Amino acid sequence: MRWGEKIHLHAPLKGAQLTSMESLPMTQVILRENGAFARGTMEGERRLSEQLIEQRNQLMELQNGVLASLQAAVADVMRQSEQAMVQLALTIAEKLVGSIPISPEIVASSVRSALADAGEATEFQIKLNPEDIALLKETGSPLLEPGPGTTFHLEASSAISRGGCMVVTKFGIIDARRETRQTRIAEALAP
Repeated sequence: MRWGEKIHLHAPLKGAQLTSMESLPMTQVILRENGAFARGTMEGERRLSEQLIEQRNQLMELQNGVLASLQAAVADVMRQSEQAMVQLALTIAEKLVGSIPISPEIVASSVRSALADAGEATEFQIKLNPEDIALLKETGSPLLEPGPGTTFHLEASSAISRGGCMVVTKFGIIDARRETRQTRIAEALAP
């Protein structure tokens, strides 16, 4: 309703009197103004309080969102760091192993490990790199002699990398090549 508009009432007013500000004592005018000021102040404080509560709730939602994002980011960084560390360790291991000169002990260890995996097989074929066979022959390795109750055939294969071997039995193939071992280690460490 605006100032100057007509007021339409549904029923006549009873006991209504016209008063003017001049007819009221000054103390009543001051009391009315003070009351109106107090009501206005209280209403303003109430609205300000509501706004502050709403802003605090919005700030809490924002804070929770930021914390959730940070937690997800930390988990991602941890996972990526772990993968990078595993890859770095594998690369270092490959370089270290690759730089070790092949000795009769390394070849013998590889063959013994593959034979252990062959289990109870008594007939097998051992495939070695030709240079590794020559190295074992030079040193007179006991691996060149079959054990009691076993027969084997030693075969030179350039497909076998230095320091590794393959053992073929009637039950299957034991792949003890260096690159195969490295691949298995990498697969075992992969997340």
